[in-house]
Amino acid sequence: MDIVDIATTEYVDVDADERLGKIRSIFERENPKGIVVTEDGEYEGIVNQRQLVQSHVEDEAKVRGLVRSAPKVERSEDVREVARVLVESNAKIAPVFEGDNLWGVVTEDSILGTVLENLDTLTIGDIYTEDVITVTEETKIGRVINLLREHGVSRLPVLDEAGHITGMVTTHDIADFAVRDMERQQKGDRSGDHDRILDIPVYDIMTSPVATTTIDDSVDTAVARMLDDDYAGLVVTPEDDDRRVSGIITKTDVLRALTYTEQDHMDVQITNIHLIETLTRDTIRQRIGDVAEKYQKMQVQHAHVRFHKHKETKRGTPLIQCQIRLRTNRGQVAGSGEGYGADNGFRVAIDKLERRVLELKGVQADEEYRGQLLRKLGEL
Repeated sequence: MDIVDIATTEYVDVDADERLGKIRSIFERENPKGIVVTEDGEYEGIVNQRQLVQSHVEDEAKVRGLVRSAPKVERSEDVREVARVLVESNAKIAPVFEGDNLWGVVTEDSILGTVLENLDTLTIGDIYTEDVITVTEETKIGRVINLLREHGVSRLPVLDEAGHITGMVTTHDIADFAVRDMERQQKGDRSGDHDRILDIPVYDIMTSPVATTTIDDSVDTAVARMLDDDYAGLVVTPEDDDRRVSGIITKTDVLRALTYTEQDHMDVQITNIHLIETLTRDTIRQRIGDVAEKYQKMQVQHAHVRFHKHKETKRGTPLIQCQIRLRTNRGQVAGSGEGYGADNGFRVAIDKLERRVLELKGVQADEEYRGQLLRKLGEL
């Protein structure tokens, strides 16, 4: 299916000289997945709500300072390739071009809505993310913003003192609160000071109760619920305890699943691919394949590599964090590392991944030996 079949010519657009205060209000009022930014009628890029939440730029600043270059797709592009592009660029929306002209946009929601009936063969356990960053009810909003920025996510489960999930905080919750606080200031109420906002506990703005699902639930049911209720993700809980967090499933996880192939080579998904510099997808795939071969029984079904750029630099080279996660027939295994430049960050991460794979090999070998020993003892 070509992307033109599900793209739309209706989208929100603003001029590059528009104030950020107005942009924040648009997100609060209309809740678009992204806003197209133009200058003199020409496409410049996209701005999303997460950027606004993670930015310390004042409301009087121009939106041009936050414009990001979202991936461009052609009207004839295949849906699977567009899903890959959205995941790799960590975007919720992509501009659709006809030649050199902006024709419309395509969103992750429109893609998921189109393929919904084809997702009934997948379960949550096939694609959900196990490692979840959580916060407590007393965590300050300033700390939440830092965690969202550091891990490149848009939502965090909130736990009480007993470790039970009591809420969810999202970039939308923070933006909503900030806009309401800005309106209070404009009316003369100075209680909404910027520093005070950062010190407010997340309990005051989180969404509750939390939408959950379980590992055995079907993906199509979960996606239908996310689309109907405008959730970007669901918390995954054990079957016997819906208060404990086992993981999380997001629309991005589902999009990533759409890119899985049945080709012989390992499928590799790269988030923030623009940071990889001299690395290539083939190089990354080869290095991960070399690691997997150290444990021949491990069949890598999917690899997700995520790069994140920190503000810190050394001689002009940014500090890059690299996270690698493998989904295999033996479960999930991951490694992460940091270095100045994507090459160094990836090298550290791949070294840690290799150690984890070898540890897994040792654990499996110990279990096999234990089983053999027990069988021999049973024969005595």
